Amino acid sequence: MTKSKSEEQLAALLEQDLLSKHCPMMTGEDLSAALGYPSQDAFRQAVARKTIPIPIFGIEKRRGKFALTKDVAAWLAAQHARAIEPSSPPKEGEIP
Repeated sequence: MTKSKSEEQLAALLEQDLLSKHCPMMTGEDLSAALGYPSQDAFRQAVARKTIPIPIFGIEKRRGKFALTKDVAAWLAAQHARAIEPSSPPKEGEIP
């Protein structure tokens, strides 16, 4: 799926906002909250199950998991675009 211009603009705005608050990497509660996890435990469970929707990584001699702020912003913009995307009309015989 290609990004629309509005999705790219939103991603850039989100990235700028997140970078001003979190620098180039996010971790801990900020990362889990940005990805919509209700708790750190839910985030840890998603890490264990490998269901995190963006690339995360560890850093030698540092605790926790990290993600690039840019990846978080792009994922948030993609989720927004998917939510506002007009749904296709129901197919024949399908209940709307």
